[in-house]
Amino acid sequence: MASIRQNKIESVIQSEVSVYLQRNSSICLGTMVSVTVVRVTSDLSLARCYLSIFGAKDKQEVFENIESNSSRIRGEVGKKLKNLRKIPALKFHIDDSLDYASKIDELLKK
Repeated sequence: MASIRQNKIESVIQSEVSVYLQRNSSICLGTMVSVTVVRVTSDLSLARCYLSIFGAKDKQEVFENIESNSSRIRGEVGKKLKNLRKIPALKFHIDDSLDYASKIDELLKK
């Protein structure tokens, strides 16, 4: 169970990463990327960010470009989280829950 502090840090990281990806669309290669969930470890050393990528021909290419710029994204998030001694490392994952839900919906319609 996550503590209140973890929940607050997760929500701030989620909003700051979302804003950064919206303002710097070159990192996303012109596609729409949203941060669906952020989970921070109990020692606040790692933040797992789950991304939904919409409208991309090659989702993996967009994901790799975001991963290669993760240190830059971490630096920008760190500027907003001035009260933390150590900024969590950002680890990105593709959130495929929407694809999974649509697949189950199609199976149920049959």
